Parts: sequence; structure tokens; C-alpha cells
Amino acid sequence: MNPDMILLRFGEFTVKGKNRDKFDKRITEQVRKAVAGYARAEIVRAYGRIYITLNGEPYEEMAVKLKSIFGIASFSPILRTTSELEAISGAALAVMQALPKQPETFKVSVRRVDKGFPHDSQEMNHLVGGHVLRELPGLKVNVREPEVELRVEIQPEGTYVFSSVVPGAGGYPYGTNGKAMLLLSGGIDSPVAGYLAMRQGLELEAVHYHSYPFTSEKATEKVIDLVRRLAHFTGSSIKLHLVSFTDIQTAIAQCNHNSLIITLMRRSMLRIAEQLAEQREAHGLVTGDSLGQVASQTLGSMNVIGRTTVLPLLRPLVTMDKNEIIRIARQIGTFETSILPYEDCCTLFVPKNPTTNPNLNIVENAEAGILNLQEMIRQAVATVETMNITPEIQSAVESAGQDDWF
Repeated sequence: MNPDMILLRFGEFTVKGKNRDKFDKRITEQVRKAVAGYARAEIVRAYGRIYITLNGEPYEEMAVKLKSIFGIASFSPILRTTSELEAISGAALAVMQALPKQPETFKVSVRRVDKGFPHDSQEMNHLVGGHVLRELPGLKVNVREPEVELRVEIQPEGTYVFSSVVPGAGGYPYGTNGKAMLLLSGGIDSPVAGYLAMRQGLELEAVHYHSYPFTSEKATEKVIDLVRRLAHFTGSSIKLHLVSFTDIQTAIAQCNHNSLIITLMRRSMLRIAEQLAEQREAHGLVTGDSLGQVASQTLGSMNVIGRTTVLPLLRPLVTMDKNEIIRIARQIGTFETSILPYEDCCTLFVPKNPTTNPNLNIVENAEAGILNLQEMIRQAVATVETMNITPEIQSAVESAGQDDWF
């Protein structure tokens, strides 16, 4: 049985006062974009919700797209019926019969928004539940831990019946909390950091550093694929800024401060990213740093590295362990690309014993001794190659699955 409609619910942004209209407008735009290919689908906004009338369009395909939209807390495939007891009871039975596996226990939860309806919520719980029990004699009621919760919402315009609540991406609508630059390597961490930043409503542009001829074109192609995957969650393109880092990296490697190479490289990367952020009117930098994971991510290293920028330095992964980061990478589809064996510039010239607690004065003196460092940074910014990366095409094979119906 095909559902008639999809009910979309939203997260905490629905209580954000003066900003609520901006959030509502953006989430509606995202939903319209997601269902644009389904000509018969109709979108209706309600207080804190959106309803999509399917009019015969495929629920499974649409559900895949909806799962990726930031700001949607959950959604449900629903049957709509008239607000009459017999019709509601019939729809409730149809929803239970359409389940892929018949449960042993259930409960009915009625929400009566239309106060003109003659039966109150408690009375309707018994009336609807009694009808279902008579028709499905093997079923039992368990109000505390039911296998299925059959939900009925009696609204002024009609009644909605459903049992499935599909988790959404959550967070805030994309782009509603400002813009930032993501320092994107080819590793596992930074794409996950980008995803989590976007989930909080940040619009992102990505910055990747390459060191030809030390790094290959395959490494850049890998990063393009990662950006394409992240763009899937925005429904629009993401700009990727490719920065030539060869001269800077070579000069740092030859500065006779072997243990500080990583610290010096990261500071130069942040300076470049900050200048690009100013050009692109971005107000923050996002990195994939996770506390204690490598030498440059100890608290002492992050302190010295982070002092190069006055923009907020956002580290979504800072307290996560590697297994948690890998789990999210697999979930969002970046892991398999991230582990491809193409080196990026962060893996070049790595010293055997990098410092984990650099001294700021020593680091600044080392930078002062690198000839033309500021000019090389300016040149790197001036010669950036910018690409517009569009979302990947989503396979129709990926679907919400029968388990998500009712």
C-alpha cells in the first residue's frame, strides 16, 4: 500500500523566535528542491511542519532525498482520511495490515487537534484500538513497550494515520548559520568535520592544499569526489579552492626546524584559508582536528597553530575518538574515498619526532627565518584555482525500504 502523504517534522530551529521565518523559508526551499523531479507532488506548509501530498509519486525514492536534508528531524509516511470514526478506524487497520511484519503488541496514540471532533483522545484510543484488535485477533495491547505505536492525528483539515517515524539528518537548514571555509585534506576526519558543520547550518567552501609534483592528480581527484559527496547533503554545489602549497612546503622543510615542520605548515595553511575567507565573506574556519590524535592536535599544538587566525576556528571533532569519526564517515559515504592510497601534502616531509608542545616564540622566530614566507602565502592566495563541485547523482537503488512504511 502506498502512503498518501509524507509528514515532515523539524528540530530546535522551530523555537528560534525572530530567526524562525528565515529557517522556515530555507527548509521549504530545500524540500522543494528535493522533490522538484516529482511533478505531481504538492507541498503544504503548516505550523512547524511540512506535508507532501504524493499524488501517486514514489515514496521510497523521495524518502532517500528527504533523509539527507539538514533541518528535518524526522518524517512519516501517512494515510489521510476524513475525520469520521469509521474512516479513521479503517485507515488505522489498513496501516497495521500494511506492516512488513505483523507485530505481537501495539498501542494507539490519538492526538485530537480539532476540538470539534466528537470523541476526545482517550476515547479514540479505545475506539480505534478496539477495532484493530477485533480484526487482528493475534494482536495485544502494550501501552508501555509496544512493538508498534499506531498514531492518529485529528486535524481540522482531515485525519492522518501512521506508525513509522523515520529519523532525518536533524540540525539546522543548510546556510542559515553563516558561512565558513573547510580545510579539506584527503583523509577521514575533515570530510566528517565538514558534514557536522553543515548540519549546524553552516554554508561551506572547501580549501585543499596540493604540492605538485610531490602529490599526484589522483589525490586532487579524490578530494573532488569528497566535496561532491558533501554537496549531496546541500542539494547545491560547493566551491573547492585548490591551493598550490609546493613552494611554502619546500621552504618550511628546508628551514632547519625539523620537529616544527607540521606546526609551521598548519600555521601557513590557516593564514591562507583566512585570507580566502575574507575574500569569500566567510566568518569562520573549520578543521578536522581531534584532540590528541596526532602531534599537531595536542592542546599545546592547537594553541600555537590556532593563534595565526583571528577568525573563529571551529573543530567539530575535537572530543571524538577515531572509531566514532569512522562510524560517521561510513554513514555519510566518505570513508571508502578517504582511505584511497593517494598522498596529500599533509603526509609529506613528516618528521620522525614532531613536537607535541611547541613554544610560540620559537615557532615565530622559525617563521621569521623563512625567506619570503609572507610573499609565498600572498602568491598562493593569488593563484588559487576555484572549482564549482555539483552533487553526485543519487542511485535510485538506495531507498528508504519497506521497513519505513507506516
